[in-house]
Amino acid sequence: MSSSPDSAMTRRDSVGVRIGAVLIGSAAPVVVQSMTNTDTADVVASTRQIAELSRSGSELVRLTVNNAEAAAAVPRIRDRLAMMGVEVPLIGDFHYNGHQLLADEPAAAEALAKYRINPGNVGFGRKKDSQFAAIIETALRFAKPVRIGANWGSLDQNMVATLMDENHARSEPWSAARVAREALIRSALDSAARAEQLGMGRDQIILSCKVSGVQELIAVYRDLAARCNYALHLGLTEAGMGSKGIVASTAALAVLLQEGIGDTIRISLTPEPDESRTREVIVAQELLQTMGLRAFTPMVTACPGCGRTTSTLFQELAKSVQEHVRAKMPEWRIKYDGVENMTLAVMGCIVNGPGESRHADIGISLPGSGESPAAPVFIDGQKAMTLRGDNIAMDFIAVVENYVAGKYQGRGSA
Repeated sequence: MSSSPDSAMTRRDSVGVRIGAVLIGSAAPVVVQSMTNTDTADVVASTRQIAELSRSGSELVRLTVNNAEAAAAVPRIRDRLAMMGVEVPLIGDFHYNGHQLLADEPAAAEALAKYRINPGNVGFGRKKDSQFAAIIETALRFAKPVRIGANWGSLDQNMVATLMDENHARSEPWSAARVAREALIRSALDSAARAEQLGMGRDQIILSCKVSGVQELIAVYRDLAARCNYALHLGLTEAGMGSKGIVASTAALAVLLQEGIGDTIRISLTPEPDESRTREVIVAQELLQTMGLRAFTPMVTACPGCGRTTSTLFQELAKSVQEHVRAKMPEWRIKYDGVENMTLAVMGCIVNGPGESRHADIGISLPGSGESPAAPVFIDGQKAMTLRGDNIAMDFIAVVENYVAGKYQGRGSA
């Protein structure tokens, strides 16, 4: 999965963090992350979902580690994935009892590639510092990085109270929203400073400050990015279901990514009933690819349709082509270099069809309503053939397959 050579965006300078074989931050491309929703103690179900997420393009997968059974399952999941040829780094998500679980299950501490710590619930009162230190010391013992992830749904209330007192003393008090943002940022930065005091390097720390409002997220990360050079994980927490979750996440993350902020992202979608968890991975990939930051799979340009395109043929073809290239990518990625950068166009009529088709590597201009039942195909800007008949979809997909095999150099064939 390559980064786009044409991207004009300048990334913020952040310290690189290695998570297994994946590099986050520094000059590395923005990384896609996802999270399971299985019971981690269910080894078979969790392994199956992690493999599905990885094969769809998730480069890091986080899983809940909330009790002894879940912690004990982690190394078994790691081993089963290895037997399946899936080597995606696993991230343990800890709340409240992470210090105890990591101490009791050293095999899980070793199997995980990174630990996620929430400074708002790592411990309370006098236990907070010791329990946080215990997790950091375990991370150091096993040479694991950590993500210190503050969330406005679980803020440290002592921190909030302190900042409210400071605010009351100001001659010009901040708004409540600004105080809340400062509490999030201070929670993350103070915890990172404490981790460094305990011996952890900046190249072992990732920060996040998640909220569920678009404008609040943008404001928080702009401030956080200006105040540190830690690698940053982006995500709109509790984004929602369906189009709402996709639009909200994209609206927030696109602004930050355009400003060079963010080293790894997750799209926190609530799945529809029985919907695959992989949708959040696909949305993250499409966000990065449409912004020119990464290339994951050939992109299909298709017209929206109008009164000239009353036939559903172009819609069905666009869907078939998109599904075909996405299904083929696991195989193509192994066999062909650069195929993810290929562009395709499926157009519905003569108005913009030939022009758009010439701009793509491969394009087809289908006949609109009342037009001649012929579909010219353009390859590398030149008309190559005209397809006719009832099998245009299969014929065009065959053209795509032949183009891929001939255009992109096979890996290891040089």
